[in-house]
Amino acid sequence: MAEEESKSFSVELSEKGAIENKGFVQNEVLNEKECNASSQEELPETCAVGINSAAVQNQDCEVLKPFAGMPKEVLLKFSGQARYRVTREILFWLIIASTPVLVGATIAIVAVSPKCLGWWQASPIYQIYPRSFKDTNKDGNGDLKGIQEKLDHIMYLNIKTIWITSVYKSPLKDFGYGVEDFRDVDPMFGTMRDFENLIAAIHDKGLKVIMDLIPNHTSDKHSWFQLSRNRTGKYADYYIWHDCAHTDGTITPPNNWVSVYGHSSWQYDEVRKQCYFHQFGKEQPDLNFRNSAVQEEIHVKLSPFYESISAYSELYHDYTTTQVGMHDIVRSFRHTMDKFSIEPGRYRFLGTEANKQDNIEATMMYYGTSFIPESDFPFNVYLINMENLSGNSIFETVSLWMKNMPKGKWPNWVVGDPNTARITSRIGKEYTNVINMLLLTLPGTPTTYYGEEIGMENIASENVTFPEKSPMQWNGNLHAGFSEGNISWLPVNLDYQNVNVEVQKTQPNSTLNLYRELNLLRSNELPIHRGWMCYIWNDSNVFVYLRELDGLDTVFIMVLNFGQESIIDLKAVVSELPSEATIRLSTNFSNTGKVVNTKTIKTEKGEGIVLEYKTRKTVHSMEAFQMKCFVAEKACYSSALNILYMHC
Repeated sequence: MAEEESKSFSVELSEKGAIENKGFVQNEVLNEKECNASSQEELPETCAVGINSAAVQNQDCEVLKPFAGMPKEVLLKFSGQARYRVTREILFWLIIASTPVLVGATIAIVAVSPKCLGWWQASPIYQIYPRSFKDTNKDGNGDLKGIQEKLDHIMYLNIKTIWITSVYKSPLKDFGYGVEDFRDVDPMFGTMRDFENLIAAIHDKGLKVIMDLIPNHTSDKHSWFQLSRNRTGKYADYYIWHDCAHTDGTITPPNNWVSVYGHSSWQYDEVRKQCYFHQFGKEQPDLNFRNSAVQEEIHVKLSPFYESISAYSELYHDYTTTQVGMHDIVRSFRHTMDKFSIEPGRYRFLGTEANKQDNIEATMMYYGTSFIPESDFPFNVYLINMENLSGNSIFETVSLWMKNMPKGKWPNWVVGDPNTARITSRIGKEYTNVINMLLLTLPGTPTTYYGEEIGMENIASENVTFPEKSPMQWNGNLHAGFSEGNISWLPVNLDYQNVNVEVQKTQPNSTLNLYRELNLLRSNELPIHRGWMCYIWNDSNVFVYLRELDGLDTVFIMVLNFGQESIIDLKAVVSELPSEATIRLSTNFSNTGKVVNTKTIKTEKGEGIVLEYKTRKTVHSMEAFQMKCFVAEKACYSSALNILYMHC
């Protein structure tokens, strides 16, 4: 019965002109030449099963084409055909011939490409004072979990690097800078597990973190000091001890050295019966870095005359600060950090807080040299310490750093920190936005102290010792959203209802959104990110500078007003300027996008504008500006290849 059904099915196929191919795909009809039995290339033919020979003879000659899932035997039949074999060989030799060309091109591109900017160069640094950032356990003190909770704010600002100030276990004298244990977190901020979770969360978001290290001194509660005052083993010489006269309850220090906080820098210890040296508070004895054991410890763990001098500024500190041996210590720190920077993407940044306001050359020494590097940069707080605000003073401060910075080094700028009055309180609310515009458009790495992105002010209270450390203002809720507890360790500024993150996110012209737009401009535009800076003009009101990059026709000019209303003729200063330029960004958002005449650039008091125009004529190549232009990491742009290169 089955046999009869098969024959019937085959006859049906024959009547329809079809061929049963048992799973093979029917090929198209070939011409007579391809069907010729004498062809040199034998092709697999289709066959019919269960039909008579007459039917087979009458049907057209049909062959198979390659098809998906064909068995090996069929594949080999086709692969030997000339049309497939020749194509395959041509492709093979093309690949062989192109390989050395591609390798050579890759080597050439790598050879001429400038060094990529490190993570510490590419993004602004956001400095967090943990105790004032966010409280999660309702005790009124900010903590590590609070920082983790607010990482999205850092992302919103388009910032990739966080600097967390000291969270080490400490008696909290000098706000945590007298460390009791370098290997533990102070309970106020949480636990080591909290710290590890925070670091993991930071890295999960693609962010980098900088931690404070205070190697100069420890707390007098530190176990090293307790062992040293008892002259125990190697710890006997861990601190700087010296005999001092002690008669009838009166201490006569060894010399007239004065601490940063005033009065003698020597403190008598009743246990050891000697004086120890402290450059800061008496609860913060200085470590003896001339003792190699101290260096190794840090590396592995990472008379009436005297009394009459009470101010640190009344003496020269030739024997207590910026000693020659200090740079040997910094170099050794750099060497240790480099050991942990071998793995790609794991570079360890080293910055130094070693500012010598009255001696720029001494500050620059902390860069080291191209052969013997020290820190990646010493933090530049010259803009913080500037006394009189004007276009001229800003120019002089910026120029001071740029012209003294060693060749090939990277600049940086700091406009606020935990020990200085906030921008708004220091120079006035009307200049907050223009200072942020300066910070984010100068070449180098900017550092922003928490809250400056929304224009926070110092607390107006006579009872607060450090008004610049007030809690971060997140929203208009109780304690500005800093804490859900009943108290905060410092009072919140009374302006928190209007000056907070939540409100300013909804205001297009807010300080927060201007900061964010400036940072996006910095990261997206190569001339601002790593191009030349040229000084164009400065007077008592305005400071004007330009950012450009060889190979790009887009140029930016910053016109920043630090005085009163001003009108300047930029065309008269740089004759090659076009007659018009577009305002890319302004501290007054309503002006953004407007086209202005370069002969009459007007700015109001505290206003800043970023002008954009197109040209192929670079200002830094003009003779008149040869001594007014600087570049840190020189690079040129090739529009044809869409790459940066060095030799231009």
